[in-house]
Amino acid sequence: STLSLQEAQSSSEIENIITTQDALYKYQIQPQHADPISKEVAHYAQGLDIGFRQVRESGLLTLNTILEVQAELEGNAAGFRKTPGTVLKNEQSGAVVYEPPSPLQVGALMAELEQFMHAESPLDPLVKMALIHHQFETIHPFYDGNGRTGRIVNILYLVKEQLLDTPILYLSRYISQTKTDYYTGLQQVRDTNGWEDWLVYMLRGVAATARHTSGLVQSIGVLLQQHKQRIRRDYRFYSQDLINNIFQHPYTKVAFLEHDLGVSRATATRYLDTLAKDGILDKQRLGRENYYINHELVALLFNLPELDRQGE
Repeated sequence: STLSLQEAQSSSEIENIITTQDALYKYQIQPQHADPISKEVAHYAQGLDIGFRQVRESGLLTLNTILEVQAELEGNAAGFRKTPGTVLKNEQSGAVVYEPPSPLQVGALMAELEQFMHAESPLDPLVKMALIHHQFETIHPFYDGNGRTGRIVNILYLVKEQLLDTPILYLSRYISQTKTDYYTGLQQVRDTNGWEDWLVYMLRGVAATARHTSGLVQSIGVLLQQHKQRIRRDYRFYSQDLINNIFQHPYTKVAFLEHDLGVSRATATRYLDTLAKDGILDKQRLGRENYYINHELVALLFNLPELDRQGE
């Protein structure tokens, strides 16, 4: 979806995997020409989609789903780590701050976590999500991709609990903007059992992200209605599928429109060229292929305000 690339970019940025939204949307247009980092970040969005579809269909968040998500992120099916996890050390003293469990324990610990995710509990699901996330990051079940997989698990758990109909509550932007607090909170629980601060941090993140996402979705909805009214008024080829296409794909192309509208290549080209000629879309070229930017939507997505952390 349009918003899943926002989450992919923010979550990857936490791990110092940096790309731009422009590069990610161009990856969708021509994946064969994308740079390696954009491909890696785009795999996050694909992993999220795989997990979401499985949780929505089954109502469960299983270890198999988590393994499939991580395999999509990393491009391999190595499964749970079979070597010691990364030891965290104090940057000044070099002293060991945290050492993940032995690889021999990982399978059993993840099975316990799976049981906890599905067990009936008096805990609010948002509190439980924070507990699950901490435990997942503490187990550190994979050789690589633990942070990004764990942040996808946050979203999938809320889908499982039916708090989200679609995966659009993206905590990664909050975590990226408060990265020091995030890692400090994780470690304080291990050092001092400081659960209260960790839970407050995560719940504030949910609140800030919910406010931000609600505002963004409303703004996109207003823009969509404006485009819908104009295109329906001015063009005989108007259809809801056309509107959906240029909002689901902020960077769209002829092949996308052919598929979504079930029209010929020539017809799809005519529709997009007409919208570009009249300024609704911005026509660009990438290699040998044209693509068309919904520039008003892109301006909205590329210029997001900082999260409002009211109450902190």
